[in-house]
Amino acid sequence: MESALKEKLYGQMKLAKEASRQLARFKQEAKDAALCEAGRQLLQNQTAILAANEQDLIKAQQDGQPAAYLERLRLTPERLQDLVDSLHQLAKQTDPVGEIMERWTRPNGLVIEQIRVPLGVVGIVYEARPNVTVDAAAIALKTGNAIVLRGSRSALSSNLALTECIRKALVQSGLPEEAVQYLPYPDHEAVDLLCTANGLIDVIIPRGGASLIQRVLQKSTVAVLETGVGNCHVYIDKTADYDMAEAIILNAKSSRPAVCNAAETLLVHRSWPQDLQNRLLAKLLSAGIELRACEKTRLLHPALANRLAAASSADWDTEYLSLTLAVATVDSLDDAIGHIESHGTGHSEAIVASDNDRAELFLSRVDAAAVYHNASTRFTDGGEFGFGAEIGISTQKLHARGPMGLTALTTSKYVVRGSGQIR
Repeated sequence: MESALKEKLYGQMKLAKEASRQLARFKQEAKDAALCEAGRQLLQNQTAILAANEQDLIKAQQDGQPAAYLERLRLTPERLQDLVDSLHQLAKQTDPVGEIMERWTRPNGLVIEQIRVPLGVVGIVYEARPNVTVDAAAIALKTGNAIVLRGSRSALSSNLALTECIRKALVQSGLPEEAVQYLPYPDHEAVDLLCTANGLIDVIIPRGGASLIQRVLQKSTVAVLETGVGNCHVYIDKTADYDMAEAIILNAKSSRPAVCNAAETLLVHRSWPQDLQNRLLAKLLSAGIELRACEKTRLLHPALANRLAAASSADWDTEYLSLTLAVATVDSLDDAIGHIESHGTGHSEAIVASDNDRAELFLSRVDAAAVYHNASTRFTDGGEFGFGAEIGISTQKLHARGPMGLTALTTSKYVVRGSGQIR
């Protein structure tokens, strides 16, 4: 079974490898035209895409998937339009390929340039969210990379419909169709084979839950660009403005609770006025958010105690991806930072404070891909950062960190020009 599967996968990956060599020769204009054509194909085939997505949703519901999972899986006309808009925005971005990053002349007359080039073939393993199919393929194409996509079983029909549109766009635009490959094999062996295809795959990006990411990290012999889970915190400082604090935590938790940049823990300074604390907790409860509070919080708010579930030690490390929020009272800014150091995942962390000095201390000491002062964690996103789209949010520190846009899918080479120099 594995040998048959390996033959099929390696066949597709070899096609991607050859296509990557062809794709690297195309100029920005041709790649941008393909992105715009992909947007046209998505709109033209909207009915078929949404019908395929409905099949996936029905099956996921029958399989007992939770509401948060269904939310990530669902496509709507509005979400498809957002994908089209992101393709057009990406087409307007400057192509990083060919950029001269540095240039210098050595005393012996050698002229050395460091130039951005594509990575080659990118493999991505992801769960549920079919929009990743379009975002990942688009960023890869813009940077001259071929891509091998392996989504989850639950989104198979959606992903195949979206991939078909992208491949049609490549054909219509004169780019190699084989530059986008989708692996329709649900077996874990398909992931393992992708992660060990040295020489065919240049980098693997896992995008999903902790178990998926860990499997890729443990199995892969190919370089991994790690994306991480988002156990994100919002800290309400003792100097916070109430209206701002309420707006930020409500947005961070409830605007789209099933995404990785949603807040999972609220930290509140004990000295923030008691009436403001009561008011904020009551507001969160009235918004339908389940609060799991530390013992100190429950004691400080006896009138709400019967509505505040007791938090367990596991709650501080949980990415709920739902309308559930852990709440802890802290005695100082240092305690808030210490809590984040102990339980954060290096994704996105925010402070709400009117005192700029205290905010700057938080921003400088908290170690995360994105840190915020007086803004929602929900802005950690390639589109919101002006990248056009993202292929994932990296929580590691090498090569790329934070929302990974175009430059994250490039590497560099040195071009050295001489006039007969020998060493």
